[in-house]
Amino acid sequence: MADPKGFLNHGREVAAYRPVEERTKDWNEVHVPGSLLPIISKQAGRCMDCGIPFCHNGCPLGNLIPEWNDYAYRGDWGAASERLHATNNFPEFTGRLCPAPCESTCVLGISQQPVTIKNVEVSIIDKAWENGDVAPRIPERLSGKTVAVIGSGPAGLAAAQQLTRAGHTVAVYERADRVGGLLRYGIPEFKMEKRHINRRIEQMRAEGTRFRTGVEIGRDLTATDLKKRYDAIVVAAGSTTARDLPVPGRELGGVHQAMEYLPLANKVQEGDYVVAPISARGKHVVVIGGGDTGADCVGTAHRQGAASVTQLEIMPRPNDERHPVDQPWPTFPLLYKVTSAHEEGGERIYSASTTRFEGDEDGNVQWLHLAEVEFVDGRPAPKPGSERRIPAQLVTLAMGFTGTDRANGLVDQFGLELDERGNIARDADFQTNVPGVFVAGDAGRGQSLIVWAIAEGRSAARGVDRHLMGAGDLPAPIRPTDRSLTA
Repeated sequence: MADPKGFLNHGREVAAYRPVEERTKDWNEVHVPGSLLPIISKQAGRCMDCGIPFCHNGCPLGNLIPEWNDYAYRGDWGAASERLHATNNFPEFTGRLCPAPCESTCVLGISQQPVTIKNVEVSIIDKAWENGDVAPRIPERLSGKTVAVIGSGPAGLAAAQQLTRAGHTVAVYERADRVGGLLRYGIPEFKMEKRHINRRIEQMRAEGTRFRTGVEIGRDLTATDLKKRYDAIVVAAGSTTARDLPVPGRELGGVHQAMEYLPLANKVQEGDYVVAPISARGKHVVVIGGGDTGADCVGTAHRQGAASVTQLEIMPRPNDERHPVDQPWPTFPLLYKVTSAHEEGGERIYSASTTRFEGDEDGNVQWLHLAEVEFVDGRPAPKPGSERRIPAQLVTLAMGFTGTDRANGLVDQFGLELDERGNIARDADFQTNVPGVFVAGDAGRGQSLIVWAIAEGRSAARGVDRHLMGAGDLPAPIRPTDRSLTA
């Protein structure tokens, strides 16, 4: 135990945000640079090194949290980095983007605010890069086996890195023009600067992983071609079919899916555009969907100079604190969350359902009609007489995803079977019904968290390695059937 009195003497402190008026004028990460290091030793010292560390169960990667908390408390950054990388390929991604289910299961959280596990994690990895402790791990020998990975999101990258390090020759196919999947184009720069992706890709290239961008499997290259070229294939194409909103006026100009809107803003930061083709500048913006993607749309609209921003959520406003009966420890609670984007302004409306869009004479959206909802037998229903309209010149739909892309032919060309939820079915080794074809990440699990995607990639890599070599010692932190601990 790093500091036996740490959790008694110190309260929870988190990374400081830059002032709103400063950060909304740029696209840099919202945190004050260097604000964590002065406090991180005390925060790591709050860890109680529990006899049964439930944070291991909350994290699907099985991160060795008490161990690297101890090293961080003592300032042994090299050892902390080694323990961190033992279970997580990309802690700089999870340390910035994961909602930290590990903190929900922290034993200290029963009676106090939990340990700032996520902040400790990102401090360790940032210090590791600064100290040169992150280096390519080149395999000692090659197996002579080849693997194709379809998709370069966190699941695909984790699978590719594990398989490359096991000695296989791995090529990652990405249909976008740059590597990273939704990490690249779905996550705004102010949440994670893309330099973090770029240096991991360079590490992977140095280890031997090859990347093929601008190639969509199913269209540019058929499944048959891919099976001829490679000994095994990992489908990590994500869950990219967005849930739509079939209400009158959906066809009006200015109504877009979030993943039509957010990538264009990121492309401005990459230098592809001077101004995003879909911009919130000077417009009344409505974001439909109360999750993280919706918050990303809110923060992006602020930085583009929106006249106003309103976020709608059909569900009631969550509680501020964990309910001891409905959401008991150590389940992952659904709580009212104020992100950095929400701090920057705008209005949040709960228990609201969109009934229709109203446009102008040119066919562009101008108003959104909504109604309050009440739940009848667990299903939302518009409340009679509650309908009103709000200005809406740009609407983004951030209501989640329903499954992997079927339009490009990838699923049908491989002949992949789907499960009852529309995800690609797989066995205990993450192998599909087609021998030698595996699936990892949201394509098999459905829409989920980045930490689950990395765990899926690592676990699928073990299945591939066993398939190719007959045996293998790659770690598999989860099974395909494992799910988050929820009430």
